[in-house]
Amino acid sequence: MSMARWHVLFSVLIALLLALASPALAVQPDEIMGDPAKEARARGLSRELRCMVCQNQSIDDSDAPLARDLRLLVRERIAAGDSDSQVLDFLVARYGAFVLLKPPFETATLLLWLLPPLVLAAGAVLLWAGARRRRKGSAAQPSTVPLSSEERAELKELLGAKEISPGSDTRDRSITKV
Repeated sequence: MSMARWHVLFSVLIALLLALASPALAVQPDEIMGDPAKEARARGLSRELRCMVCQNQSIDDSDAPLARDLRLLVRERIAAGDSDSQVLDFLVARYGAFVLLKPPFETATLLLWLLPPLVLAAGAVLLWAGARRRRKGSAAQPSTVPLSSEERAELKELLGAKEISPGSDTRDRSITKV
């Protein structure tokens, strides 16, 4: 088989695998409610609740046993006739506000909500101040600084008996290559 055919075959195989790949959902078939409207509510609530084991996943995405228990608890509360806010209030009362992936904006979570914008603003101010300082520093330095009388005397001694005036060119132009 030629290399081109292997290349085509390999590309088709990869495309087939990508087409068949689907996101793995943690919700098991035995958890799904019979009423599609209630199941949609349960899935929506599950996306708002944090898995206490994984901590950065919703219980809808987590395979942890505790996440399964929370999904079942959400479905039990919905089946009992609780509203979405009642289900969330029940879980917050039981597990604390940490169970919510998006905690409410209140006094206890003020730092959590305000810290990222404050850090970004402080970083922007530091970058601006640093750029300004660099610009100011480079503009304030003159390109040539006149020599002091001591420096002129030392340079005269090093170069020989040549007279060095403040504006004169100190390069010896009579040097030839050897």
